Amino acid sequence: MSKSKRSTWIIALVSITFALGLSLALTGCNSDTPVSDTDQATPAPVETTEQPVQQYTCGMHPMIITDEPGQCPICGMDLTPLKSTGGSASAKPAGERKIKYWVAPMDPTYIRDEPGKSPMGMDLVPVYEDQAATGSTISIDPVTSQNMGVRVSPVVRKDLSRTVSTVGLVAYEESKQFSINSKIDGWVERLYASETGQFVKKGSPLLEIYSPALVSAQEEFLLARNNSVSLAHSQFPSIAEGASRLLEASRRRLKLWDISDRQIARLEKTGEVAKNLTLYAPYDGIVTMKMVKEGQFIKGGMEMLILSDISKVWVYADIYEYELPWVKVGQKARITLPYVGSEPIESEVSYIYPFVEAKTRTVKARFDIDNPDFTLKPDMYVNVRLASESVKNALSVPVEAVLHSGEKQTVFVALGDGKFEPRQVKTGVQNDLGDIEIVQGLLEGEEVVTSAQFMLDSESKLREAIAKMLEPKTSPESSVREQGGDENIDDLFTDDQPADQTEDNLDDLFK
Repeated sequence: MSKSKRSTWIIALVSITFALGLSLALTGCNSDTPVSDTDQATPAPVETTEQPVQQYTCGMHPMIITDEPGQCPICGMDLTPLKSTGGSASAKPAGERKIKYWVAPMDPTYIRDEPGKSPMGMDLVPVYEDQAATGSTISIDPVTSQNMGVRVSPVVRKDLSRTVSTVGLVAYEESKQFSINSKIDGWVERLYASETGQFVKKGSPLLEIYSPALVSAQEEFLLARNNSVSLAHSQFPSIAEGASRLLEASRRRLKLWDISDRQIARLEKTGEVAKNLTLYAPYDGIVTMKMVKEGQFIKGGMEMLILSDISKVWVYADIYEYELPWVKVGQKARITLPYVGSEPIESEVSYIYPFVEAKTRTVKARFDIDNPDFTLKPDMYVNVRLASESVKNALSVPVEAVLHSGEKQTVFVALGDGKFEPRQVKTGVQNDLGDIEIVQGLLEGEEVVTSAQFMLDSESKLREAIAKMLEPKTSPESSVREQGGDENIDDLFTDDQPADQTEDNLDDLFK
């Protein structure tokens, strides 16, 4: 920059500064009457007569906002007048504002009708009638509200209960199922329990097994018995004691091979070796599985029969995850068989399993039911109805009043005169009559919208976005001051700065 041009810029800056200072001086000295201290402390209020400028926007492109009517430059639609978002909180004197409720600063769903502390220990802050804790309060004229089909319902306290209806499956009682197997190798000589579904009594014979090892064990027992009898009066006590121990060892081996005390006593009394070993039923039950046939060779440990006692059965009911809060151990239930004319069976929840079935995404609840006449048959489907305990004095609204959007639940509170406020809430249990519990976010007696919420939600978000776009921007003069304008002007005329750079800085400053 040449010296002449630089001098011109300096003279211009000095002139502007001088003009501003002179204007302020004239303004301060314009009054002819002296100003008292009282007048200086309480200046008279100045009434403004400025009217808000009517602006226009596009219904399809709300980012288009102009001060004059016309057409949208994007889609060509006629611009519509932009409705006022309503008076701000600062438009009314503080004395005229009425507190609507108190809310926690960090949790907008925690509201109370009186001041206090939040769960985090912070003071509750007031929310006035012309404010909204979340979102943007909207106003709709009565005709539009009627055309939209807006309906409201009061927030009331009531007892919430739910009847859980589900399907149950009859199953065996696990502790009353028995596996019949042999501890020795042999052949099945005779099969008494020869049919699946056959009922057997406790102590009745199931099958006979021929085993050469068993025959040898019986002969050894008889030899040990005869030896013990002959050496019982020996003059050497150790010999008599050894013979007695050998007899007891032979007896114990027979018991370990499932030979009953009655069979051993008969063998000891008669001295006749039994060819076959008879296995007896340990409990009453039915044969639910048969894996052997007569004449079949079996190995030791092989499972041959399964007995199940169905005089008492279990019923497994599938409970969905969202129904778990309504189901407790000891809860009464009514079980109905699927065929017509069956009498309902009263029972109660005996156990809730602590895991979820991967395929059905349900939790099993178990019922223990006496079944003396075998009415309930395993693998039968039944209908289960559980009457849950009531949630007493719960704050509730109709379930259709709650909008679910990801992690948040929102309701629209009707404020009267066509005004609606979006409010975040926390919900609890839901009954089967269409009511849902409100844990936090609403007060008793308020009214919530139960229809057309989606249009209200869209309008609220639209107005909130427009309000953000209409926020006043910082003036260029103040932005220069905030960015350190004085320092920037001083930096324009550094000696070590090129002339071209100084000219560019000046152009940017007054742009």
